[in-house]
Amino acid sequence: MTNASPTRLPQFSGKTMLTDGGLETVLIFDMGFDLPEFAAFPLLDSARGRSGLDSYYADFIDVAIAHRVGIVLETPTWRASADWGRKLGYDADDLNRVNRDAVTFIRGIADRRTTDTTPIVVSGSVGPRGDGYVPGEQMTIAEAAAFHAPQMASLADAGADMVSIITVPYMEEGIGAAKAAASIGIPIVVAFTVETDGRLPTGQALGAAIEEADQATAGYPAAYGINCAHPDHFAETIAAGGAWRDRIGLIRANASRMSHEELDNAEELDAGDPDELGSQYRELREVLPSLTVMGGCCGTDARHVAAIGAACLDPVVR
Repeated sequence: MTNASPTRLPQFSGKTMLTDGGLETVLIFDMGFDLPEFAAFPLLDSARGRSGLDSYYADFIDVAIAHRVGIVLETPTWRASADWGRKLGYDADDLNRVNRDAVTFIRGIADRRTTDTTPIVVSGSVGPRGDGYVPGEQMTIAEAAAFHAPQMASLADAGADMVSIITVPYMEEGIGAAKAAASIGIPIVVAFTVETDGRLPTGQALGAAIEEADQATAGYPAAYGINCAHPDHFAETIAAGGAWRDRIGLIRANASRMSHEELDNAEELDAGDPDELGSQYRELREVLPSLTVMGGCCGTDARHVAAIGAACLDPVVR
């Protein structure tokens, strides 16, 4: 197990960094991969899959190098947990292996591509137990901690610098994940998803979810994030203010303004307007003092992250 302090990671000591984009949507729509259950981790078990993943990450590293900033690379393990793994024929031993392999794979990329101006942080990606858009059958905090702990332990044992749980649809799952990370001793970012009204899929206000999660975990998460929603969906929530905004360190927005339901039913990818998205990130950055990691989610690729970098990092002094 790791005993990592978040302060040793550049983004948690105030350094601005980029991260990658919509891994699964790029793999499906741009690279032609079939991803049953929207799971990317099985690609690690084939030469073609590993080559595709390597190409995907390389594009984002190139953007970070061009901007002379660091980058957080998420492992392709968002679906590599017990329930999703079972649907794909992966048992507990298989999942332990593939989660560890994912960290080794990304660490290999980091070792090859790190530069003096572009440090690379390896984050173990964890996803929700169910559908990130629909809370469905909700776990208690204790159940969520027990569910997420095995995957986090595999990622930590393999040497991940941190873990991120993204597309969290309800507060209790975020708290449970944070408690699991605390028991292992690895830094965690908890990223909630929101609907078009800026609230969690349960209807809870984003600020309330962050405040209650901090209270329940003694502030253990290194930061909170928002992902899988367009800035139009949460900009007013952010603008309304509150001390909880200081805890937001990550934004991974969708390219599309579509609702979650519309995205689920869409047959074509909506890539939105990368330059417009970049300008919206710049506006968010002006009101989120702790926002240090910026990237994308569904529908975004290296073009979007490049536009975010151009809008937010040039000529921002880093």
